[in-house]
Amino acid sequence: MAEERVRWGVLATGGIAAAFTADLVDLPDAEVVAVASRTEASAGAFAERFGIPRAYGDWETLAADEDVDVVYVATPHAAHRAAAGLCLEAGRNVLCEKAFTLNTREARELVDLAARHGSFLMEAMWMYCNPLVRRLKGLVDDGAIGEVRTVQADFGLAGPFPPTHRLRDPAQGGGALLDLGVYPVSFAHLLLGEPSDVMARAVLSEESVDLQTGMLLSWESGALASLHCSLVGGTSVSASVTGSLGRIDIPGGFFHPDRFVLHRDGRDPEEFTADPADGPRTSLKHEALEVMRCLRAGERESPLVPLDGTLAVMRTLDTVRDRIGVHYPNEQR
Repeated sequence: MAEERVRWGVLATGGIAAAFTADLVDLPDAEVVAVASRTEASAGAFAERFGIPRAYGDWETLAADEDVDVVYVATPHAAHRAAAGLCLEAGRNVLCEKAFTLNTREARELVDLAARHGSFLMEAMWMYCNPLVRRLKGLVDDGAIGEVRTVQADFGLAGPFPPTHRLRDPAQGGGALLDLGVYPVSFAHLLLGEPSDVMARAVLSEESVDLQTGMLLSWESGALASLHCSLVGGTSVSASVTGSLGRIDIPGGFFHPDRFVLHRDGRDPEEFTADPADGPRTSLKHEALEVMRCLRAGERESPLVPLDGTLAVMRTLDTVRDRIGVHYPNEQR
């Protein structure tokens, strides 16, 4: 596959699937060859919109399509285990949206399936593939701000979301945590790894999903992370990392930033901005490029989004849900 175009299949036809596909079709070495939905009408309309040659009204046919090199799974969280598992069982490579699954048990099952079939598997944590976020992590890893002491990050939407919305539906893994909170949690993990202790409080809806959740994570090093997610208030979506020698501020859109500011003790602030050549800050192409790089190199997982890291994030999310009392129907942990 070193010189070939990578042939993609898209499983689901919602908003994130459309955004990802729009970026895929602009990549000269990517080709979207098939799309699947639960209905032929939805798959057909999506295929016509993006010029995709094959549209399937079921997931199984896409999973069995041997002309597909990798499937992008873009269903709601509650269906990730079933959809990604189906594709892995059929020998397909998979990029699966976040939150990766409902819980750690399901995530482990997918990781084991990928290993059993020798398939590539990656969580679509596009933040980890963003060039500016990678630059920030490089600075932290190189000691630009000394030893990390605190991480702060928030992601809140103003809403309001009616009870019928998927974000408030327990059967679809609703609530702020898995949809929005996964970003602050993943950001903290990116810089500090898995925490040693997790505290959390939340306000729950009548449906018993979290409307907003506050988290305090701690590490044996003494580092702390203060994180927040909300479906009832639009936040600044900002982040800050403070170390023993300085700090880094991301003033907005921390998981797809256009700039951040490095403050080092005794020096003037340094601003780092996104390279215009990298495309719009909302571009999902960088995770697609990473998947294709891995496939061409014969790698079964990405060093940017390693599966052990995905499992660690899922363990933290499980612990947060235990602390706040959110459980999903028929969920097996």
